Parts: sequence; C-alpha cells; structure tokens
Amino acid sequence: MYLALIEPGSYLDFAHPIAFNGATGPIEQGVLNAQGRISGRAQAAVRPISPEDFKRIVELGFEERAPLLPRLDNEMLSPGFDEEQAPFRFEQQRDRISVTVSRILRDRIFRRVVLRAYDERCAITGLKLINGRGRAEVAAAHIRPVEASGPDIVSNGIALSGTAHWMFDRGLISLADDLEILISRQTNDPQGIGSIINKSGRALAPRRMSDRPHPHFLKWHREHCFKQ
Repeated sequence: MYLALIEPGSYLDFAHPIAFNGATGPIEQGVLNAQGRISGRAQAAVRPISPEDFKRIVELGFEERAPLLPRLDNEMLSPGFDEEQAPFRFEQQRDRISVTVSRILRDRIFRRVVLRAYDERCAITGLKLINGRGRAEVAAAHIRPVEASGPDIVSNGIALSGTAHWMFDRGLISLADDLEILISRQTNDPQGIGSIINKSGRALAPRRMSDRPHPHFLKWHREHCFKQ
C-alpha cells in the first residue's frame, strides 16, 4: 500500500477532470500494450507515466473550452476579448518533468474551479448574475491573498460579487469557521451591509466538503484583514 501526502498549495487544480478514456481510447496511452489493448499494468495503483502522457493529460486538464471570463470594465471598447491562452512549458530533467504555469493561467484556472464550486453564485449575497456576454458577474477571491503566500486552491477561494469582494478585501466583512458572515464594527453602514447579505447570516457553501473555505485560511483573514 502506498500513501501520498500532497502539501496544500503545491499543486494547481485542473479546470475540469480528465476521464481515463477519451474519444480515441485511453488518455494515458502508456497503459496500452503493443497490440493496442489495455495491459495489466493499467490496474496498478502506482505506475510510472511517460513524459508524453503527462504532457497530454496536463494540456487537457488546463484546456479552456468555454472560459468563464470575468466582466471587463471596458468591454464596449474591446469587444471579443481575444486574448490568447498562455502556453505551457515542459522541461524534461532526467526522470523529472517540471511545469511552469503563468500567473495569468493560474488566475483563470483558479477562477474556473472556484466559480464551479459555488455555481457562479456570490457566497455573501446569493446573487447569480450573468451579463449579456455570458460572463458571470462574480469574482473568485482569495481568502489569503497570493501576496501573502495564499495558494491557488479552491479551499482558499470564495465566489464574491463586486461589492462583497471590495468589502472582503478591505476587512469590512469576514467569515467565521462555520461561515457566519462577520460585519466589522468600523463600517459606517452596518444596516446597509446587513440588508444585502444572505438572510441566513451565513455564506453559501460548496456542496463538496473539500471545496469549502478551510478554517486555516479563514483564521488568517480574520487576524490580518478583518477590522474588529
């Protein structure tokens, strides 16, 4: 039996899961024998993977088929938003393969997995708004910012609309470990904030427990951002 311990934040979630089989057969082609049949090694829990298979899986995992791009303030000035996807760089070093992913791509993937976890709905207000260009009017906010060594993982993210995002970043609102919405006593309009947050007084939570905000990151936000 093998146990893999993966440090949180040391990986980037795929934009979408990759199935074992694709349209033309197994994505991991190394499991096929010389006759093109699935070999017995495909049943092994731990097996080596070729650089070619690794490259193929990663490219499919990060492929942007229908990107959930954010709203642009200058959409009227730049229709189409024809920005090219940042390329991957694979550098083989002996038995290891290192992957360099640009910050732009990491932001896009982070946005996709967070918005998917929250069904494109603001966790604070409950609003799910899609603009005329098919883009969700909600952002994927880091609970612990990247500048403060916050990882690009879904449990360090939360889907927030513009106003909620602004208040969260400036410490006017925060979250308890049970996702109770905390309103700072330093805000000048607590009643106004109370009128736009969820009636339950708690942030919406993703269905999967592993996608929910981790108490470690929530504690960091309360201690370093929230204005008590």
